[in-house]
Amino acid sequence: MNRIKLVVPTKEYEDQVMAYKQAFLANHDSFDGCAGLEETENYEEWLDFENRLSKKYGDAYVSSTVCLAVRTEDHKLVGIIDYRHELSDFLMRFGGNIGYSVLPSERNKGYAKEMLQLMIEKCRESGADKVLVTCDKNNMASSRTILANGGVLENEVVDEVGLSKCGIIQRYWITVNQG
Repeated sequence: MNRIKLVVPTKEYEDQVMAYKQAFLANHDSFDGCAGLEETENYEEWLDFENRLSKKYGDAYVSSTVCLAVRTEDHKLVGIIDYRHELSDFLMRFGGNIGYSVLPSERNKGYAKEMLQLMIEKCRESGADKVLVTCDKNNMASSRTILANGGVLENEVVDEVGLSKCGIIQRYWITVNQG
Protein backbone atom coordinates (compact mmCIF):
# COMPACT_ATOMS: atom_id res chain seq x y z
CA MET A 1 0.00 0.00 0.00
CA ASN A 2 0.93 3.67 0.18
CA ARG A 3 1.23 3.74 -3.58
CA ILE A 4 -1.05 6.75 -3.57
CA LYS A 5 -1.84 9.69 -1.35
CA LEU A 6 -4.97 11.79 -1.09
CA VAL A 7 -4.36 15.49 -1.68
CA VAL A 8 -6.51 18.59 -1.79
CA PRO A 9 -6.94 19.82 -5.36
CA THR A 10 -4.56 22.71 -6.11
CA LYS A 11 -3.53 24.62 -9.22
CA GLU A 12 -0.68 22.12 -9.62
CA TYR A 13 -3.18 19.46 -10.73
CA GLU A 14 -5.24 21.58 -13.13
CA ASP A 15 -4.03 19.94 -16.36
CA GLN A 16 -4.36 16.43 -14.93
CA VAL A 17 -7.89 17.04 -13.63
CA MET A 18 -9.03 18.47 -16.95
CA ALA A 19 -7.42 15.51 -18.79
CA TYR A 20 -9.24 13.22 -16.32
CA LYS A 21 -12.51 14.87 -17.34
CA GLN A 22 -11.75 14.32 -21.03
CA ALA A 23 -10.83 10.66 -20.45
CA PHE A 24 -14.16 10.07 -18.68
CA LEU A 25 -16.13 11.82 -21.41
CA ALA A 26 -14.33 9.83 -24.12
CA ASN A 27 -15.01 6.58 -22.22
CA HIS A 28 -18.67 7.51 -21.54
CA ASP A 29 -18.08 6.95 -17.81
CA SER A 30 -20.03 8.35 -14.89
CA PHE A 31 -18.17 10.92 -12.82
CA ASP A 32 -18.65 9.24 -9.42
CA GLY A 33 -17.05 11.17 -6.58
CA CYS A 34 -15.95 13.99 -8.87
CA ALA A 35 -18.02 16.82 -7.30
CA GLY A 36 -19.68 17.77 -10.56
CA LEU A 37 -16.52 17.89 -12.69
CA GLU A 38 -18.55 16.97 -15.76
CA GLU A 39 -20.71 20.11 -15.33
CA THR A 40 -17.87 22.63 -15.22
CA GLU A 41 -16.23 24.57 -18.01
CA ASN A 42 -12.83 25.00 -16.35
CA TYR A 43 -10.73 24.05 -13.35
CA GLU A 44 -11.38 27.25 -11.39
CA GLU A 45 -15.12 26.70 -11.66
CA TRP A 46 -14.71 23.10 -10.49
CA LEU A 47 -12.60 24.15 -7.49
CA ASP A 48 -15.43 26.38 -6.23
CA PHE A 49 -17.14 23.31 -4.75
CA GLU A 50 -18.97 24.91 -1.85
CA ASN A 51 -20.46 27.83 -3.77
CA ARG A 52 -21.28 25.92 -6.97
CA LEU A 53 -22.77 22.83 -5.35
CA SER A 54 -24.73 24.69 -2.67
CA LYS A 55 -26.40 26.72 -5.43
CA LYS A 56 -27.18 23.57 -7.39
CA TYR A 57 -28.58 21.50 -4.51
CA GLY A 58 -30.02 24.24 -2.27
CA ASP A 59 -31.35 22.83 1.01
CA ALA A 60 -30.24 19.31 -0.01
CA TYR A 61 -26.59 20.41 -0.22
CA VAL A 62 -24.13 18.79 2.20
CA SER A 63 -20.54 19.85 2.66
CA SER A 64 -17.87 17.50 1.41
CA THR A 65 -14.17 16.87 1.21
CA VAL A 66 -12.88 16.30 -2.32
CA CYS A 67 -9.48 14.69 -2.71
CA LEU A 68 -7.31 13.70 -5.61
CA ALA A 69 -5.69 10.28 -5.48
CA VAL A 70 -2.14 10.87 -6.65
CA ARG A 71 0.41 8.13 -7.27
CA THR A 72 3.40 8.82 -5.03
CA GLU A 73 6.09 7.64 -7.44
CA ASP A 74 5.26 10.04 -10.29
CA HIS A 75 2.56 12.42 -8.92
CA LYS A 76 0.06 11.19 -11.51
CA LEU A 77 -3.64 11.67 -10.80
CA VAL A 78 -5.21 8.21 -10.78
CA GLY A 79 -8.55 8.92 -9.11
CA ILE A 80 -10.91 11.35 -7.42
CA ILE A 81 -12.80 10.66 -4.19
CA ASP A 82 -15.43 12.69 -2.35
CA TYR A 83 -16.52 12.32 1.29
CA ARG A 84 -19.92 13.87 1.93
CA HIS A 85 -19.98 14.68 5.63
CA GLU A 86 -23.72 14.19 6.06
CA LEU A 87 -26.44 12.32 4.24
CA SER A 88 -29.32 14.15 2.59
CA ASP A 89 -32.40 12.06 1.83
CA PHE A 90 -31.09 11.53 -1.71
CA LEU A 91 -27.61 10.50 -0.53
CA MET A 92 -29.09 8.19 2.11
CA ARG A 93 -31.08 6.36 -0.51
CA PHE A 94 -28.81 6.42 -3.56
CA GLY A 95 -25.44 8.17 -3.27
CA GLY A 96 -23.88 7.48 0.10
CA ASN A 97 -21.16 9.34 1.99
CA ILE A 98 -18.29 8.43 -0.30
CA GLY A 99 -18.08 8.42 -4.07
CA TYR A 100 -14.97 7.64 -6.07
CA SER A 101 -13.71 7.00 -9.56
CA VAL A 102 -10.46 5.83 -11.11
CA LEU A 103 -8.95 7.00 -14.40
CA PRO A 104 -9.88 4.43 -17.07
CA SER A 105 -6.23 3.70 -17.90
CA GLU A 106 -5.46 3.06 -14.21
CA ARG A 107 -8.30 0.65 -13.37
CA ASN A 108 -7.82 -2.88 -12.07
CA LYS A 109 -4.59 -1.96 -10.28
CA GLY A 110 -6.02 -1.74 -6.74
CA TYR A 111 -6.16 2.06 -6.59
CA ALA A 112 -9.87 2.23 -5.71
CA LYS A 113 -9.35 -0.07 -2.73
CA GLU A 114 -6.46 2.05 -1.49
CA MET A 115 -8.33 5.33 -2.13
CA LEU A 116 -11.33 4.14 -0.12
CA GLN A 117 -9.08 2.91 2.70
CA LEU A 118 -7.32 6.29 2.90
CA MET A 119 -10.64 8.17 2.88
CA ILE A 120 -12.01 5.92 5.64
CA GLU A 121 -8.98 6.93 7.72
CA LYS A 122 -9.90 10.59 7.13
CA CYS A 123 -13.49 9.83 8.16
CA ARG A 124 -12.21 8.18 11.34
CA GLU A 125 -10.09 11.25 12.12
CA SER A 126 -13.14 13.47 11.64
CA GLY A 127 -15.11 11.41 14.18
CA ALA A 128 -17.46 9.54 11.86
CA ASP A 129 -18.82 6.25 13.21
CA LYS A 130 -19.92 4.71 9.93
CA VAL A 131 -20.21 5.63 6.28
CA LEU A 132 -22.53 4.58 3.49
CA VAL A 133 -20.99 3.62 0.15
CA THR A 134 -23.14 2.66 -2.82
CA CYS A 135 -22.53 1.12 -6.23
CA ASP A 136 -24.30 -0.27 -9.26
CA LYS A 137 -25.20 -3.90 -8.64
CA ASN A 138 -23.34 -4.92 -11.81
CA ASN A 139 -20.16 -3.03 -10.86
CA MET A 140 -18.34 -6.01 -9.44
CA ALA A 141 -15.03 -4.12 -9.12
CA SER A 142 -16.63 -1.45 -6.93
CA SER A 143 -18.46 -4.07 -4.88
CA ARG A 144 -15.15 -5.89 -4.24
CA THR A 145 -13.52 -2.58 -3.28
CA ILE A 146 -16.24 -1.81 -0.76
CA LEU A 147 -16.22 -5.34 0.69
CA ALA A 148 -12.42 -5.27 1.00
CA ASN A 149 -12.77 -2.14 3.14
CA GLY A 150 -15.26 -3.72 5.53
CA GLY A 151 -18.49 -2.92 3.71
CA VAL A 152 -21.59 -4.80 4.79
CA LEU A 153 -24.44 -4.93 2.28
CA GLU A 154 -27.59 -3.50 3.87
CA ASN A 155 -29.86 -3.77 0.86
CA GLU A 156 -30.45 -3.11 -2.80
CA VAL A 157 -32.75 -0.37 -4.03
CA VAL A 158 -34.35 0.34 -7.37
CA ASP A 159 -32.53 3.22 -9.01
CA GLU A 160 -35.35 5.69 -9.54
CA VAL A 161 -32.99 8.51 -10.53
CA GLY A 162 -30.81 6.98 -13.25
CA LEU A 163 -27.45 6.73 -11.47
CA SER A 164 -26.79 3.09 -12.28
CA LYS A 165 -26.52 1.20 -15.53
CA CYS A 166 -28.45 -1.87 -14.39
CA GLY A 167 -31.21 -0.12 -12.42
CA ILE A 168 -30.26 -1.49 -9.00
CA ILE A 169 -28.06 0.26 -6.42
CA GLN A 170 -26.36 -1.68 -3.64
CA ARG A 171 -26.03 0.11 -0.28
CA TYR A 172 -23.08 -0.86 1.95
CA TRP A 173 -22.23 0.41 5.43
CA ILE A 174 -18.62 0.56 6.62
CA THR A 175 -17.96 0.90 10.34
CA VAL A 176 -15.30 3.57 10.74
CA ASN A 177 -14.90 3.79 14.52
CA GLN A 178 -15.31 0.66 16.60
CA GLY A 179 -17.44 1.44 19.65
